[in-house]
Amino acid sequence: MRIITFKIDEKSAGMQIRDYLRGFGVSSALLTKLKQTENGITKNGIFAKAIEKIECGDELTICIKSEGTMPKPADLPLDIIYEDEDVLALNKPAAMPVHESRNHRGDTLSNAVANYMKGKRDSAFRAVFRLDRDTSGIVLTAKNELAAAKLAGKIKKDYYAVVCGEIAGKGTIDAPIRRLGDSIIKRGVFEDGDSAITHYESIKTNGKYTLLKINLETGRTHQIRVHFSNIGHPLAGDDLYGGSRADIARQALHCKAICFTHPVKGKKITLECDFPPDMEKLIEEMK
Repeated sequence: MRIITFKIDEKSAGMQIRDYLRGFGVSSALLTKLKQTENGITKNGIFAKAIEKIECGDELTICIKSEGTMPKPADLPLDIIYEDEDVLALNKPAAMPVHESRNHRGDTLSNAVANYMKGKRDSAFRAVFRLDRDTSGIVLTAKNELAAAKLAGKIKKDYYAVVCGEIAGKGTIDAPIRRLGDSIIKRGVFEDGDSAITHYESIKTNGKYTLLKINLETGRTHQIRVHFSNIGHPLAGDDLYGGSRADIARQALHCKAICFTHPVKGKKITLECDFPPDMEKLIEEMK
């Protein structure tokens, strides 16, 4: 359960509670749940209806019930980067899926988080965005429905990738992506695909490999992997899209930093994590 209290200022005086909450980012669905929850909305400590007006100096409080389900807990290592009442940021290792699937039960990030959250108030696993199983780096999760809704699509992510061959300077790849034929997993660039835009900057190269900083305008499945394979520079280790596994046993892709506006406090938060050992070794050998 998450309790949030707002101190009403002169600018908001005279507004209906529902309009004030919608302006803060409370969805119609969540507002309905608050109205149906005992003491879901209170004004100065007294139950209030959503159509009531607020005045300067009022204290408006909402109580968001924990809803949803957690997968089966599993005692797996968990690298926590940041945590507060609304968000939990984790450094996911390669070879760990974010969510359970038919082929992965009990060995995912969601299982590790479920184990960590045992006995706590939060009852659902809400990843704000996903990383592929063999992509390492930061995954941000929301602890309540409000945080999840306000963060969706609002996270700036800095990816770093080591690609095969030499790429210089900065550039943008604008190439639509869709599923490749009957494949469940593989994607490709096709004119009738979904719009996909990738920005990159070359950080370091030795001719054989190039370290790139990458930012995405869109978030298509395998977007980075498909785009660089399509221009003849597949990620090192990414044998699904033509990369060599001679120097690393998985795609050399890491979400190193994220930046977002906190869904409740409103402050800007930037989080970073180090490269994992396999990528660090590959980068150090680029001389």
